Formats: sequence, C-alpha cells, structure tokens
Amino acid sequence: MTVNSAVYTREVEHRRTLADFLRHDLGLTGTHLGCEHGVCGACTVLIDGKSMRSCLTLAVQASGRSVTTVEGLAADGALTRLQSAFRDRHGLQCGFCTAGILMSLTECLRDIERPTEEQIRDVLSGHHCRCTGYQNIVAAALDAVAVTEKGTIR
Repeated sequence: MTVNSAVYTREVEHRRTLADFLRHDLGLTGTHLGCEHGVCGACTVLIDGKSMRSCLTLAVQASGRSVTTVEGLAADGALTRLQSAFRDRHGLQCGFCTAGILMSLTECLRDIERPTEEQIRDVLSGHHCRCTGYQNIVAAALDAVAVTEKGTIR
C-alpha cells in the first residue's frame, strides 16, 4: 500500500487492523485509537481519498490502495490551510480527536466547494470530542473555506 506517498510492502496477520499497522508497523502514531468500535472517529484516515475508520478496516483491505494519515497532510512541514486555521482558532484542546477530525474535514473541504456551517457540523457529527464545544472547530473549518475563496488554496 501507499501511505503518505511512500510505498510499503509488509506481510501482516489477516486480523491486524489498519490502525495497528499504521501505529505499530509504520510508527505513524498520529492516528489515535479511542473506542475501537468506529464510533469516536479518532482513527479516521483517508483511503483513496475517502474518510474511513482505521480501527474497523483490516490492513489487508488497504492493499494496493492509497492511505493518508494526519502526518501526510503537511507538505514539507508547511501546514495546510485547515491545520493553520485550527492553530489560529484554537480548534483543539487535548488533541486526541484532532487528527481524525482533520482527516474528515480535509475530505469535506476538498469535495464541497463552499461547505456551510451545517455541512461542516454534519461531518463533525461522526466525531466525539470531550474537550471542546466544537465551536472553534467549526470556526476553523469556515476560516479555511474563506481562505480558499480568497484564492490561497493549499
């Protein structure tokens, strides 16, 4: 599989989850495991550009596919507009759920030209954050949309 633009070939047990493969085999610890039932969203990654729960996906199911984790968002250390907006708007508290939220919102901002607050909140409904009231997360996503509308897309 390709993970964050690097190709990996490994043999894994058929029951090994993608989350465990990313964290333990590849050392990509930005993907967090919360509930391990697909409910909390902390383990969300992009598989072929679509957000998926890596705790419910077997590593072998990602064979031949492209996986992007939170570590793959920033190119050459430069934050994406969404990551910058999260920083500027304090869109995180403890940060445990942030990676999964960033992955889902990355897909949303890529696929919807001008997502509304309601659409952003709908995306966030698949994530459980116990530290925030989501307001700064929504504000950060809307800021990222505004930056895009000004023509500074990244």
